[in-house]
Formats: sequence, structure tokens, C-alpha cells
Amino acid sequence: MTTNLSVRSYAGEIDLEAIAHLINTCEAVNRLDEGISISELQQEFNEPSLDVARDIRLWEDAEGKLIGFAQLSIPEPGEVIDGALWFRVHPNARGGDLEAAAIAWGEVRMREVSTIPGAPVKLRSSARAEDGDRISLLTSSGFKPDRYFFRMARSLSEPIPEPKLPQGFTLIQFPGEQDAEAWVEMFNQSFIDHWNHHDLTLDKFKYDLAKPDYRNDLDLIAVAGDGTFVAFCYCEISVDECDRTGRNQGWIACLGTRRGFRKIGLGRAMLLAGLHRLKAAGVETAILGVDAENISGALRLYESVGFHNIRNSISYVKDV
Repeated sequence: MTTNLSVRSYAGEIDLEAIAHLINTCEAVNRLDEGISISELQQEFNEPSLDVARDIRLWEDAEGKLIGFAQLSIPEPGEVIDGALWFRVHPNARGGDLEAAAIAWGEVRMREVSTIPGAPVKLRSSARAEDGDRISLLTSSGFKPDRYFFRMARSLSEPIPEPKLPQGFTLIQFPGEQDAEAWVEMFNQSFIDHWNHHDLTLDKFKYDLAKPDYRNDLDLIAVAGDGTFVAFCYCEISVDECDRTGRNQGWIACLGTRRGFRKIGLGRAMLLAGLHRLKAAGVETAILGVDAENISGALRLYESVGFHNIRNSISYVKDV
């Protein structure tokens, strides 16, 4: 059912309810744990890097019902210009031309943002390992598997070792927006040598600080004797996600150690500190995502403190 379709750009908050309904309708069929609330969707669309007029597309049927949605996340350009395409098609409209139209739109949009002559331009999309239909669609559309990721979980009812910082380092909570530049610099230096890294911007970090779910007591930093921010563990508890899923869980959203301070126990200490903070906040299960091929040994670290894999996902890429 893909005839008589119309396509348009995002019209503002008036579209939020229909988009959330479409995503949740797909979730009821796919069971991929990718539901969303209207407030979560609104936060996502308010991201400073998102051009809502150009990076969102909606497809409607002849009756004006929303049956397709696509969004591109385009990070700051580097040596490679790439964007992540996320799209959903109503279960009753799958198998026609709509999925191909969403991918084609993403390719055209990525060519538009390519302003560096000769720079490679890539379109990325992902699929859960159990989502055979999405994998078949991506591969038949010219995408190739590029990277593998795990979602891991740990019960916080199990004992958590006490964190032990190396001598000369202090654990603090993020002092506040006046230190935003130092936090961003630490983050970028921690991930600069990781796969597909794109620098975090100061605007994006300040936007995250203003989110309703941000909690300063879950934003932990290790500080060297000279005051340098050297490692961090940022945890997050999404009230909407817990309400929607019925699960009492929190995220180790981001864990990192800057170059020059690795292999001395900072990462482990920060991770354990984050787990203690989540448990103190009343969370039952800690969740995190990890690059299965992470060169820093993150997977081994997570397994060593009791995390186990609960889901696999695959990043796909296509040259455009």
C-alpha cells in the first residue's frame, strides 16, 4: 500500500502526536524496545544540531494518515561526511516503495550537506540483529555491515565493589555550566581515537544540561591534581522510558578516560562510582551500550563488573 502518497517536511509540534503514534505502532509489532513518548520526541527534535525543516520527512496516505517517518542525524563534519538515517514505516505499508523512498531521501540530503570537495559522503543506518526484515532491506539497498554493538545490563541488587581512584585523583560532581568547556574538551579528548568519532559541541552539551532528566549527582568526574578533568561517568534515568516500559532502569550513558590517563584504573573506578549512584537513586538495573570492537577494552571492563549482553545491533553504511 504505497500508492497516492504525499511527502512533506515537519510542520512543528502539531506533528508530534502522529509521529509518536506511528513509532509506537511499529514498536507494538517489532518489539525492538524503540517506543517513544511525545515529550521524548519533542526533546529530540529540539537538539541544536537538528535542522527540523530539512532533516525530517513525513509520508502520508491518501487520507492524510502518517504512515512513514524518517530522520537524519548529521554530526559535525570531519574527514568523512556522514549521517545516521532512522526511519519507520507503518506495518500495513511495508514491502512497497516507501522504505526505498526514505533511503533515497537520506541519500539526497547527505549530498546536499557535502560542502567539502572530494570528501567521502556516507549514509548510515542500523538494525537489531533479530530484525531480519530491516537487515534484508538495508543490504538490498546497498548498505554493508560496518560495526557491531552490544546492549548490556547488570542487576544492581548484586554487590558492587567500592570504587578506588588512583592516588592523586579526586571524584567530584560536575561543578556546573561554568565548567562546560572543560567537560566538552575532556569528552572529545577521551573519544578522539574511537570509531566514527565526531566532536561534541558546546551547544549540544549545554542543551543536554537543560534536559528535565539531567541530574548533577549522576554526572561524575575524576580530577587530576592540577585540576584537569581526566575521566567521567555520566549516568541517566529517563522517567519517560521507565514509565513506558515498566522497567526500573538507569543508563551508564557515557564513560570515558582521556588519552594519557588510561590503563591506571580510572575507567573502572568511575564505572563503579556510577553504579553506586544509580543504586542510591533507587534503580534496579543498569544498562549501557558498547562498541563490540572498542579498542580501549571497554567490553572487558563491563564484563568484569558483572554486565552481560542482552541485545546485538549492527551499524550499516553506504557510500553516497
